[in-house]
Amino acid sequence: MKKSGKFAFGLIFTGVFILSFLNSSCMKKPPADLVLLNGAIFTVDADNPMARALVITGNKITKVCTKDSEAERYVGDETRVIDLGGTFVTPGIIDGHVHFNMAGGLINDANLMTVSGEKGLREEIRRVVDILDDGEWITRGLWGAYEQWAFADAGEEKSENKKTWRPNRSMIDELTPNNPCFLCRFDYREWLANTAALNAAGLEKGGVKGLEIGSDGKPTGIIFPQSPAFDRMSKTIKPKSHKRLLDENRAALRALREAGIVEIHDIARPDQTQRFIELQESGELTCRVWLRPDLSRGAELKKKGLTIGLHPKTKEKDMWLRYGALKGYIDGIMGTHGALFFKPYDDQPDNYGHWRRHTSDDRERKVRNMEKMYSLIKVGLGAGFVPNVHAIGTRGVAEMLDLYERLKNEGVDLKGFRVIHAQVIRPQDFPRFKALNVIAEVNPYHISDDMRWMEERIGHERCKGAYAFKSLLDNGAMLSFGSDWPGTSAALYHMHPKYLIYAAVARKTLNGTPEGGWFPEQRISVEEAIRAYTINNANATFEGDVRGSLEEGKLADISVFDRNLLEIPEDEILKTEALYTIIDGKVVFEKK
Repeated sequence: MKKSGKFAFGLIFTGVFILSFLNSSCMKKPPADLVLLNGAIFTVDADNPMARALVITGNKITKVCTKDSEAERYVGDETRVIDLGGTFVTPGIIDGHVHFNMAGGLINDANLMTVSGEKGLREEIRRVVDILDDGEWITRGLWGAYEQWAFADAGEEKSENKKTWRPNRSMIDELTPNNPCFLCRFDYREWLANTAALNAAGLEKGGVKGLEIGSDGKPTGIIFPQSPAFDRMSKTIKPKSHKRLLDENRAALRALREAGIVEIHDIARPDQTQRFIELQESGELTCRVWLRPDLSRGAELKKKGLTIGLHPKTKEKDMWLRYGALKGYIDGIMGTHGALFFKPYDDQPDNYGHWRRHTSDDRERKVRNMEKMYSLIKVGLGAGFVPNVHAIGTRGVAEMLDLYERLKNEGVDLKGFRVIHAQVIRPQDFPRFKALNVIAEVNPYHISDDMRWMEERIGHERCKGAYAFKSLLDNGAMLSFGSDWPGTSAALYHMHPKYLIYAAVARKTLNGTPEGGWFPEQRISVEEAIRAYTINNANATFEGDVRGSLEEGKLADISVFDRNLLEIPEDEILKTEALYTIIDGKVVFEKK
């Protein structure tokens, strides 16, 4: 009896211990700062691709949960809890290619790219006048960019015989008595000055070469470049005030966070870099920035003690604002027939594109350009920077890969090297990206916009290698997605992720044409597109170990969208909107 009593007591003790252990394991955990529940969470973590809840403490993800109950144990009195209601979550979207200093100008200054008539001109100028103070100039505009090829057109309908629209100052004078205007056509071949601008430059009476005179003997407002009138007007323009430039920056930052974007890789200019510093110091920088200065600045930055990963002012490591790669150029752009090809453009038989020269000497352009490019890259490498180089046409891409191969053969590690745009690629060059470990930084929305004139310019056969993302992936290349926002003088590029994902997945215009997609064999999946937008872009900045996917211990950069991109039909992708943008564990945008 004594023995059985001891045994029974032991069983009771063991049971109490087990219950105590189970209870302790179910007890509340140290409270988190933010808990996201009830989500369709695509983590981009190959081992655990989907989750339901996230726990965030400070600026890091501390728990990725498959059940809400797991995350609820981290809820304390001060924890903010967001019920996602089944909405879609991705790692924070990283835009790998932005011209930030220009973006705010297309929000707060004149954007006339889709304008080719008086009504549109007046509407846009009226909008801008309401934003600006009296005395501020309204500039650029780029009217007529979509006049020949309609916006969102697939290229079937070309306005061959349409007479080019030309504005007149009388169309906007009534709206702009206190705001001088000097607006340009998208190709910069004509400019429009209103009466306030003509008066400011002393051109109101005419009599100066380059100033168009109407049938009434008075200036129409049209001014031609490379003329005395143009030179006088250019010298008269009042530069934008520092306040106005900061307001443009604030408008661009607002647009980015409203789109779910947590970081940009910016084509950096020194003046904009200073504004980034000011915005960061005032607590207004709501987006991480990876700066990409011009390739020619390598020696200068090294002399200042600056290199990749360092803050431009403090010269210390900073995950919000820091230097990245150096940006170079091989050729021009497709929109102006400037991309470099081995064969001429179909619609311009004598034009092969042009080199973006890094030297003033035009003789033996190929050798001198590539040798200059080589020396600039070497200087940049010596300063600790990797090169990211713009190359669009087949020859531009091939020349850049040749140069990278030369560097690799010299023992240079090409990790982080990029070919920017990689827009049209020869079949033999697809495998070289993987072989060289070079990133293809591509701009998917270009498909939706550029297909309106691509085949006319380079023909059907060469277009098979245009925006060929599937071929790149099939050959083992790493894709980096960027928007190229706000675009070129010939094209307006959207930066909202829905446009880029849609273009990569559907290969259609915004109007849903052509049926089946443009060269549909190059379509990629939504999963592949999101990876190119998140972990790939984090890896491209050498930071994939600390961000870019939703894993425990990584930075809490998170984008939340109102519909599940993995499940919805492709045409519904364009309806997607961001609900929350979370950076460093803080909610910087919440859709009301």
